Amino acid sequence: MDAPTPSQPDDRRNEEFWRNFLENPDSLMTIGRRVFSHLPANPRCQMCAAPFTGVGGSIMRLIGKRPSDGNPNMCNTCQKVLMKHHGGAEVEGSMLFADIRGSTAMAERMSAGEFHALLDRFFTTASDTVFAHNGMVDKFVGDEVVAVFPPVYGARHAENAVATATALLRATGHADPGGPWVPLGAGVHTGRVWFGAVGEGNHTDITVVGDAVNTTARLAAQAAAGEILVSTDAARVAGLDPTLQRRSLELKGKEQPTEVVSLRVDSA
Repeated sequence: MDAPTPSQPDDRRNEEFWRNFLENPDSLMTIGRRVFSHLPANPRCQMCAAPFTGVGGSIMRLIGKRPSDGNPNMCNTCQKVLMKHHGGAEVEGSMLFADIRGSTAMAERMSAGEFHALLDRFFTTASDTVFAHNGMVDKFVGDEVVAVFPPVYGARHAENAVATATALLRATGHADPGGPWVPLGAGVHTGRVWFGAVGEGNHTDITVVGDAVNTTARLAAQAAAGEILVSTDAARVAGLDPTLQRRSLELKGKEQPTEVVSLRVDSA
């Protein structure tokens, strides 16, 4: 077997790369990502937030950024990094799951085109909100957005995750007198996750796995419309008021109850 080359590092070197990348935020990258996120247009690169269409996309093409040939969620320059450094590392991060409540019943009352337009509006709103708070859209699953806040985008990842959930409820109208244009429930949790690149060639993608991801999904599933269930782990790291009322939830697959606090936009 050939010895690994600098362009094809072995697993140990990949892990070292990802751990250094994730645990040592690059201020220039963070600033650049924040700037890119304010350029109009969706979709955009899930890592650097470079927009792919519209005026923002035209500006990105001037500096050599365009959608990857094999991954529509990634720009070509970020995709090259993933292809070069296949693997990942375990770090502490925060997760946000938010999904539409009663989507099946809503779909029954709408035409297919109307329901698609609603989902498209929600996905665009969710993407803009996540990127505005220094997060990364991991994926959209059905009527749910999954976002991750790794430490590479700042040490205040838990605070950003809570702020994103709150802003998303506001953006969907949960604080409006007439009620939301789409009802959402959300879950936020902080814990150890494996963050890295999986796949082959141009089809390499970012993924996040671990018990923290599963816990966040379970929290979102139990949240009522207009409610954000925040684990006490995330609440502590985010600096939420320690006097907020707590309650214990029995989550599927968990042997011990999970302590949470409940937030709503009219009191958050």
